[in-house]
Amino acid sequence: MAEQRYRVIKRLEAGGMAEVFVGEAQSVQGFKKKVAIKRVLPHLAENKNFIGMFLDEARLGARLSHANIVSVFDIGAADGTFFIVMEFIDGCNLKRIIESVRQQGRHFPIKEALYIAMETCRGLSYAHELADEEEQPLNLVHRDVSPPNILISKRGEVKVTDFGLAKATTQLETTDPGVVKGKFSYLSPEAALGEPTDARTDVFALGVVLWEMLAGRRLFLGETDYETVKLVQQANVPSLSRLNPDIDLDLEAVLGRALTQDKANRYQSAREMGDAIAGYLFSHQLKVTSYDIQTLVKTSLAQKVTATTSSGGTGHSIIDQLIQEELLRFTSLDELSAPDAIPTRVSDGAAPLDAGLFENPADWFARDSEVSAAVASASSPDSELPVPELADEVAPDDAPELSDMESIGELASLESAEVLIAEEAKDQKGGSKVGLMLGLMVVGALIAVGLYYLSMQQ
Repeated sequence: MAEQRYRVIKRLEAGGMAEVFVGEAQSVQGFKKKVAIKRVLPHLAENKNFIGMFLDEARLGARLSHANIVSVFDIGAADGTFFIVMEFIDGCNLKRIIESVRQQGRHFPIKEALYIAMETCRGLSYAHELADEEEQPLNLVHRDVSPPNILISKRGEVKVTDFGLAKATTQLETTDPGVVKGKFSYLSPEAALGEPTDARTDVFALGVVLWEMLAGRRLFLGETDYETVKLVQQANVPSLSRLNPDIDLDLEAVLGRALTQDKANRYQSAREMGDAIAGYLFSHQLKVTSYDIQTLVKTSLAQKVTATTSSGGTGHSIIDQLIQEELLRFTSLDELSAPDAIPTRVSDGAAPLDAGLFENPADWFARDSEVSAAVASASSPDSELPVPELADEVAPDDAPELSDMESIGELASLESAEVLIAEEAKDQKGGSKVGLMLGLMVVGALIAVGLYYLSMQQ
């Protein structure tokens, strides 16, 4: 029997396309390392187009090696599904911190917001400038820069994750012309118009994230996804100083250039935007380090404990056990002898922007309780905190209940996983009943034999 390489500890989060588990890598001489394991949901495992994009994400992630980007350690397959083994970030995502600050009824600290944006620029700049072995630029664009995809550790490290929508000129799976991907509120105007995107698209998205941190509200948010896209296309940005009196004109100018509708007038690179932020911090004598970020994370995680401990722990589900069995047969893709392991059923793939597919968008700031959307953030293993499921979220009384905006292709929900759990539980319950009936029949037979034997003695 092959040695087990990865062990599942607990389920972290799940979406319409994949689910993430906290796991443990095991090697020789008792070596263990905590990892995050991203697994394609079963109903997508046979979709050739989706698996192609998933493997593109993994291959790109394996190329990226930077302090501000979540590392990819391994790519594998087991029982017809696929896994990405990634660096585990012990902390939370930026979305959680923004919600935490809002719940405290205060503005996001300016210098901490600028530090997080500056560190994000470092990670994006590395990815944008990455070249292949022949020193040819890959022209990589993340295309989904948003609060859930910016992870922050308990040590104040800032890391970009989830390059699942990234596009590089060397990729086999490319986006069809006119197809819009990414969360609608964080699209750039050119992406919302279906035009070609480049590094300046990520600059605009990061500008939106920074603006929302400082404003304490969403920037582009319509009543429907279609209205949100129209707002992005127009790119009308309200004055920050009117929303936050601590914002001066110099900082507003920095944000204004990042959020310019015409990308020719925007920062031309993440490096340029990061340098502008650093210049503002220096000129205004604002001292900020990772230690300041640690305080934000600590406060956010403390609020997360308060919000989730009352609901009870989640424990190990039947799904977790099935995943563990699959990981026993985990095989790295470079060990596979043929490409036949990749399912061949062809799906419809991506579809052009269709107003009929739009749903009501989410107001992340109006929700008091939610699992972090980064691919690999979690609470400390020593704390043994329960992890809330996405389906159990409850919106606060003073806010409407809205669902998160996802990409157009992300139409599946956690209901499939819940149904599978229910079916498994039902099967086990039915099996238990059958076993009980057989046991009673055996006992009855033994009693009958005993009575017969006694009658013969008399």
